[in-house]
Amino acid sequence: MDAVDAAPPAPLGGPRGARGDGSPRKRGGSGVGRPPREWLWLVAVGVAYTVAQLIFVSLRMGLSWDESVYVSQVSAHAPAAYLDPARARGVPLIVAPVALLTSSVTALRVYLAVLSGAGLTLALWTWRGLRPAWVLGLAGVMFGGLWVAQYYGPQAMPDIWSALGGLAAVGCFCRWAFGGGGTDGGGTGGGGTGGGGTGGGGTGVRGLGGGWALAGLGVSVAFVTLVRPGDAVYLCLPLLAAAAVGGLAAGGFARYGAAAGVIVGGLVAGAAEWVIEAFVRFGGIASRLHAAGAEQGGFGLHFALLDELRALNGPTLCRPCTIGVRDPGLDLWWLALPVLGVLGILAARKAGQLASALLAAACGLCLAAQYLFMINYAAPRFLLPAYLLLAIPVADGLAFILTSVSRDLRPAVAATASCFLILQLVTQHLVLDHEVGGTVAFHDDYTRIVAELAAHGVRPPCLITGVQYIPIAFYAGCASTGNAAPGEPVAVLVQVRGHPPSDATNWHVYRITGTKILKVNAYIR
Repeated sequence: MDAVDAAPPAPLGGPRGARGDGSPRKRGGSGVGRPPREWLWLVAVGVAYTVAQLIFVSLRMGLSWDESVYVSQVSAHAPAAYLDPARARGVPLIVAPVALLTSSVTALRVYLAVLSGAGLTLALWTWRGLRPAWVLGLAGVMFGGLWVAQYYGPQAMPDIWSALGGLAAVGCFCRWAFGGGGTDGGGTGGGGTGGGGTGGGGTGVRGLGGGWALAGLGVSVAFVTLVRPGDAVYLCLPLLAAAAVGGLAAGGFARYGAAAGVIVGGLVAGAAEWVIEAFVRFGGIASRLHAAGAEQGGFGLHFALLDELRALNGPTLCRPCTIGVRDPGLDLWWLALPVLGVLGILAARKAGQLASALLAAACGLCLAAQYLFMINYAAPRFLLPAYLLLAIPVADGLAFILTSVSRDLRPAVAATASCFLILQLVTQHLVLDHEVGGTVAFHDDYTRIVAELAAHGVRPPCLITGVQYIPIAFYAGCASTGNAAPGEPVAVLVQVRGHPPSDATNWHVYRITGTKILKVNAYIR
């Protein structure tokens, strides 16, 4: 590095009150020298994420099978669909404020887009003080720019909420565990800012580990557990391990033991409803887990990493995953993740932030492992929690690339990095546009089928079974499970050239016309 750059900015470990060149910011006065409002980076990322969803994900995209299950639990529009043992009730609680008031899909999409954007800002906010705001903003842009993050942001699905809760949990843990000193471990000491270290002088994240961080940790863990209990278990394993290691390193478990207790308490609180329901509906925890595993093809070792790679650019569900890789040139970002992640961890070590970078990476990899090695099919949304947590060390790596060169080279390096980031956003948009278009066409068939059924007398109260029966029944306001009362219309949807159930062979049969993808006949009683 040139001699004139002996004290470069410290994007990873510099104190929040310092300028980029290491000199203290001026305070007071008439606005000259005031600290910039760094929180605007985080707000801007959340707003941009919401706006991208509203623009690029069609607001008229109908509810999918899974969404219909979740929304129907709290909707006044249709009877509740069967909630299978693998699902939890966190998503119904999230959508309840809108679903209880209206059956408008557009209203639900807008609500979830706004809520997920606010959630991204809040999750990144928990990392303030651990990273400069612009680095956190970079992490948010990389995550929010993924097609799968935009696609599922306005959907009533658990994955995006598990991701946001997971990032918040790790951020709160780090602020509690490492908030009492200048670094979070692995630092270079010395109290200075040149070279990125913030030694024991207390400049790093001092004062950020108050009781609110501990409370945030418990709430975040409980939230993830309520939304997706399986993810919560894999999230908390590294957190509890970090608490144990931290207690050993500190020679006492008072501080880290409190964090471990809050983590366990969050798990218990979030899982309480799931456990109660397990006994009420499924005969106990073991029976519910067994039934949930059977739905997934059995829990055990399955090598699904290649399946996830095949589904990286769609389809949204690859089960069984026998397709080839779609547009392999668009997969390079996935292969670059581990490289940038390792670079980010090395940069965080130099900046005195090794522990937080390692913990984010460990939690992300642990969350990904259950989907890469324990189920026999793939869906891009499964990896959303891992992507958001890994965005922290990846952003560390990119920040190191941008700031480790001499000042003369920084504009060129920044321009190059910006070009690659823009290229990534554009290619992700191409995938998003393809998936949204296909989904809209598929879900439009639901509306057409419902209209045809209504024309043939299938109106609430009614019962619909057969092909794609859960979302179609929800659209029609009909039940999708149970038995119809005497005199209520019943419709069985059967694929063209398929055979109806034996008890429906003598019912009136009608060909549903005008659909683009779903080609079905309706047997109506």
